Amino acid sequence: MTRFPKTFLWGGAISAHQAEGAWNEDGRGPAIRDFMTVDPQTRKRLLTYVNKEGKKCFLAYDHGETLPEGAHFEAFDDRYYPDHEAVDFYHHYKDDIALFKEMGFSVFRMSISWSRIFPDGEGQETNETGVEFYHKVFAELNAAGIKPLVTLWHDDTPALLEEKYGGWQSRKMIDFYDRYSTFCFKEYANEVAFWLTFNEINNILMFLDMFGSQPSDVKYQEAYQELHYKFTASAHAVRTAHAIDPSIKVGCMICGVPFYPSTDDPNDILLNHYTWEKGIWYSSDVMCKGKYPSFSKRLWKEHDVHLDMTEEDLKDIRDGTVDFYSCSYYMSSSVTTHVSNDLVSGNFAAGVRNKYLEYSQWGWAFDPKGIRFFLESIYGRYELPMMIVENGLGAVDKVEEDGSIHDPYRINYLRDHLKEMAIAIEDGVDLFGYTSWGCIDVVSAGSGEMKKRYGFIYVDKNDDGSGTFSRRKKDSFYWYKKVIATNGEALD
Repeated sequence: MTRFPKTFLWGGAISAHQAEGAWNEDGRGPAIRDFMTVDPQTRKRLLTYVNKEGKKCFLAYDHGETLPEGAHFEAFDDRYYPDHEAVDFYHHYKDDIALFKEMGFSVFRMSISWSRIFPDGEGQETNETGVEFYHKVFAELNAAGIKPLVTLWHDDTPALLEEKYGGWQSRKMIDFYDRYSTFCFKEYANEVAFWLTFNEINNILMFLDMFGSQPSDVKYQEAYQELHYKFTASAHAVRTAHAIDPSIKVGCMICGVPFYPSTDDPNDILLNHYTWEKGIWYSSDVMCKGKYPSFSKRLWKEHDVHLDMTEEDLKDIRDGTVDFYSCSYYMSSSVTTHVSNDLVSGNFAAGVRNKYLEYSQWGWAFDPKGIRFFLESIYGRYELPMMIVENGLGAVDKVEEDGSIHDPYRINYLRDHLKEMAIAIEDGVDLFGYTSWGCIDVVSAGSGEMKKRYGFIYVDKNDDGSGTFSRRKKDSFYWYKKVIATNGEALD
């Protein structure tokens, strides 16, 4: 079997809002995720705000929420906000990067907190302490021989831009993002070679269809409009980066969920085809091919969508295609036109239970072959270099009396996926890197939990916020270290 190329990049991934903490320190402004608490009964994320009458209110976070007129975000004293401290990477980054170096990382995916650079997102003055923080992180990584892979937007728009402009429902967001991305490229060009513009950009369409819900046409209008503004902003960023330094590589980041028809009913086959078009190809085609696919008109017509879209936007999109394709992969999803009461969900992808697969306690399908199927499907369509930038297993880990943490379930999950990635490479896919999600434990984006752990490194932090932030190596730490040292040869 063909193994991984000698130049293959091995590493791990986190996001700023799930790891950094220090939400209101050193001049950082608030981001929307800083007002996200957790319902203690349902574990659903809720945004907290004060309405124009001064009443404390809660808003379910469904990636399509909008604040009522006259309202503003506010953190309530009697509520816990997991992202405020997260796992305190802000104060522990040197120790954490030392652990990544010990594992042998050659790449580390992280995100910049927009509001740590531009505190309100609107003003033109930068927060120099925040700017310097990322210089320090990049310097530490590069000194350790680890290439930074940086995501510009990872679900954490500055709060003021949400309150004042409605976030990405406003065309003004393109200008704000242009200023932010241009600054980052100029400031960090000599330190960062790989960038991603938007995290899992296709998720907004995925979320609309989760759990069999039937959103209004208004929700679809908002989703497609938000995507268009983000596509345009992403294209601007690609062109800007290349103008600053032609060697900079900028990629898209897609939530990678391969869909299967649940039966061989032609209606299920057609539904599966349409689900791929809406969930995957729509976003991927725009960012990789530089144009809206032919089926876009059908998607827009289904929900009476009329976009604010100019000829200049379309030209920018055409001229700003990405250099490489990156994606997450956790699970697959099965779709059907038939009535079923056996629904499952994981990472916000919904579908019916696949009788051939096993599922985690959070409803995640264990489907290693799905990662090969997705890689080969994508590469066959675009023939762009590819990278898996999120993949991992969330599970409850137990600290033994001697301090050890045995996580064979995580090792088994990752091993089986890496084996399928190697086959995809043998089959011709140009896969050049892999960053396991949550290489160090982070706050779960979906549930706000700490007990749903992904990392090779255990962080002493609990769901109620208690803990010392101390770090411990799990068994998977030593396993992954061996995998990297042998460039994927020693998987067992």
